[in-house]
Amino acid sequence: MQKNLKFKITLIIAILLICVYGIIGLPKSKQELISNLNQNIKLGLDLRGGSHLVLQVQVQDAFKAEADQAIERIKEELRKASINYSAIDRNDPATLEEADRIQINIHGVASERTGDFRATVTERFPTWTLTPVSSTDYRLNMKPSEALTLRKDTVDRSMRTIENRINALGLTEPVIQQRGRAEAEGEILVQLPGVDDPARVKQIIQTAAMLEIGEVKDGPFGSQEAARAKHGGVLPLNTVLVRMAPRGDSGENWYLLNRTAVITGRDLRNARPGQDEFRKWETDFTLTQEGGRKFARFTESNIGNRLAVVLDKQIRSVATIQSRIEDSGRITGQASEIEASDLALVLRSGSLPAGVVYLEERTVGPSLGLDSIRQGLIAGLVGLLAVVAAMLVYYKGSGVNATVALILNAVILIALLSYFGAVLTLPGIAGFILTIGMAVDSNVLIFERIREELRSGKAVVAAVDTGFSRAFLTIIDTHVTTVVSCAFLFMFGTGPVKGFAVTLVIGLVANLFTAVFVSKVIFDWHLGRQRQVESLSI
Repeated sequence: MQKNLKFKITLIIAILLICVYGIIGLPKSKQELISNLNQNIKLGLDLRGGSHLVLQVQVQDAFKAEADQAIERIKEELRKASINYSAIDRNDPATLEEADRIQINIHGVASERTGDFRATVTERFPTWTLTPVSSTDYRLNMKPSEALTLRKDTVDRSMRTIENRINALGLTEPVIQQRGRAEAEGEILVQLPGVDDPARVKQIIQTAAMLEIGEVKDGPFGSQEAARAKHGGVLPLNTVLVRMAPRGDSGENWYLLNRTAVITGRDLRNARPGQDEFRKWETDFTLTQEGGRKFARFTESNIGNRLAVVLDKQIRSVATIQSRIEDSGRITGQASEIEASDLALVLRSGSLPAGVVYLEERTVGPSLGLDSIRQGLIAGLVGLLAVVAAMLVYYKGSGVNATVALILNAVILIALLSYFGAVLTLPGIAGFILTIGMAVDSNVLIFERIREELRSGKAVVAAVDTGFSRAFLTIIDTHVTTVVSCAFLFMFGTGPVKGFAVTLVIGLVANLFTAVFVSKVIFDWHLGRQRQVESLSI
């Protein structure tokens, strides 16, 4: 029995040392102690301060892109089927609410091929509904179920892309989550603890990073009007005018590009910052296997022609194809290493499926966080002292047992938050204080059980053993019901609510160990020191 007790005491001391190490490490000075505390105990936006952003995904951009891709595929299918038409275009939904009303118009279909046309479009484009407007004109509307799926997928992909970009910056515990009815409103909440100047982060988030490498048909031109004038006022079929990104005082330059890009950002495998032979910064990229094959076929058959690297609808560079290019390329003209690194970052994390706008931006100063911490600590200490005083007065010597269990419970809770990398928020402090109440509740259940056993005439040792064993199931029952409630809070709650739930669950787990195991060991150690146990201070 004595050997078993020594093992339990050793286990408790070992766990306590591990917890202390998780909180403060092995500091060699006061400065290192403070540094370790700041590093191990991560504070949320409401305590540490930082930036709070609300973004809205412009879902209509994704619907337009989907319609443009469908138009190119329709043209290809009609060409294969030798079905003539005069024109294909689409409408231009300007707002989020109008996105579902995307519409493709097909004009001048040969009347003698109406049946073949309907069969081809219906078979090849099942996500669109075909409606005749006249004997030669037709309209395609996206099916409601497909529109809903595209809307949801656009918001989800935008959130994942933003999360990848922010995480790549190395920021501590950012919060990126949907806000409100995200699919309908397209809103994303971004909280960046410790970031009081979010300008660079905003720039990286908002960059669409839509990379295209396309064939140059003509140019440069000093203006759009000059380009159109050279071609009789009408641009050639399947071409588009794209502006060169301005550089210093170089003036305005426009190029006429093939509308269909040779490769896009979807063909990228990796991107990284680099320097050219003149030590100027650039962004180097490599292509996927399929993208490399496409690029190689095109460059091999177009040696001497020009290619333009287009990023976010602006030309970054134009070069002449000198030889076959397979799986790599570069984007020149980066002003600094940071600019080259940021461009590589957004290219690696993928293109945003739609643009974003900022609905709300505010900076939470650290003074608010310090004030919240101070008030939270005062509330916790006052509550703890009041509970300790009540336990000592009501349960006398056994109240010391409960106090030791409470202190150890707090140490384990803070250590687990540190080891798990959890973020402590103001609601988390509330969960911490609530954990104190739950811990006291467990001790009260055990102590009252022991009292009942003593009143029934049992010996002290037997009363303690029976009190713990009979109270155990009740404690488990109360903890399980609370954990289930916390699970629902975590699944359906926002960031602060999740922080409260996580802190409370960790505190409950620590409480099971301290209230049941540690408290029992303290009783056994105290009673084992007495030669003859006649009474218990409880």
